[in-house]
Formats: sequence, structure tokens, C-alpha cells
Amino acid sequence: MFASAFDGIKNLLIGLGVTFKNMTTEPETFQYPEVKRDMPSRYRGRHFLNRDENGLEKCVGCSLCSINCPVGCIHVVAAENTEENRVSPGERYAAVYEINILRCIYCGYCEEACPVDAVVLRDHYELADYDRDTFVLQKDDLLKYPEPNQFRVNYLGNTSKV
Repeated sequence: MFASAFDGIKNLLIGLGVTFKNMTTEPETFQYPEVKRDMPSRYRGRHFLNRDENGLEKCVGCSLCSINCPVGCIHVVAAENTEENRVSPGERYAAVYEINILRCIYCGYCEEACPVDAVVLRDHYELADYDRDTFVLQKDDLLKYPEPNQFRVNYLGNTSKV
């Protein structure tokens, strides 16, 4: 009985110690959206597709990313490369590449499974929108790599893309 009472008092003092320690530190406040937070190096945000040094798409349409996706949010349809229409350095390319980022859990399995490092998850974290259709990213959306978090704030506090 005394041991359980001692453990309770010990846990109470540990909790109060954490509370008092945090009361004395200054909060870290960002003036969002003017000042953006730097995300950690291992942060997994929005998906992008890479290109190689010749400007060709790296994706060879192998569908390993969609196979490894635990929620099935990636859809890939492969097509054959021809000499007249060379899209990727391999024999095939992804004619259709879609990611539903509303279903995505940002686990990074697609990035790990890609044998040619075509799929990457970068530090873009501002994904809010009012239209559900904008959350299904097509291949054209994934190939564009915008500057991270470029927004303008007007005098009313409303934000718009630059």
C-alpha cells in the first residue's frame, strides 16, 4: 500500500516538474503565413515525380509504388516507349499516374519501392483546398515542382498563390 502511494506521489511530482519546466520557457511562435516553418529533413509531404538529367521522366511504369501502397491511393497505367515518342529512359513509361492525396497516409512506401527514384515526397505541407477534385494529382501536377509554400497575404489576411 505504501509502495503504490509512493509511486503515485512520484508520478505526480514528475508531471508537475514537466509542467513547471514548460511554464518558464518562451513559446516558439511563427508569424504564419509570412514566415514559414522549416520542416525536418525526413519530413514526408506532397508527392512529386522526378526527371533525369536529359529531361525525361524517371518513372518507367513498373507500378511498384501502387503495389506497395497500403491504402491503394496510387494508380499507374504503363505504355510502351517508341523511338518517335521517348518519354522515359526505359522500355515503358507511365501513361497515367494518379495519386489521391486524400487517401494517402504519407508512409513513404512508394518512395522506398521505386527502383529508379522517380517518386519523392518533399517538404510541401500546405495542401488545403475547398475542392476535392484538386486532391487527385495527375502526372502533369506531379512533374511540376513549385517553390515551397509561395503565398502572398493581402491587408485583410487572405492568402493567395503567387
